[in-house]
Amino acid sequence: MPDTKRGREEQARHEERRQREREIEEAQERADEPRPQDEESTETTETTADDRDGAPTCHRRGCDRPAAFLVLERYLEDTGHGAVEATAELCREHTEEESPTRLDDAYSGYVFRVEPLPGTTDDAEG
Repeated sequence: MPDTKRGREEQARHEERRQREREIEEAQERADEPRPQDEESTETTETTADDRDGAPTCHRRGCDRPAAFLVLERYLEDTGHGAVEATAELCREHTEEESPTRLDDAYSGYVFRVEPLPGTTDDAEG
């Protein structure tokens, strides 16, 4: 490429694209690794364990119903520097309201998944 402003801009775009591709590949490789326990989520779990005899409560503010589902969404960070996983334990009612929210940041490893929590039943609503 000639050393012009247009050529330099094109080289920069190509380098950014290659960097994003490398980050996506790294995120896909890390997707199989177990996630480390987050200190903040441990504190929340300990608090709810005292409140609900070990059963987690709904993540939504103001809701104290027992959580029945785990909602997971994996997407690219806004800055484009890797994948982010957002999880929330929700009651049945709030789970029904959930839908993918980060489709603009979707990539080949994008995930939106709703899984029942272990030990929950159809009457988890209470």
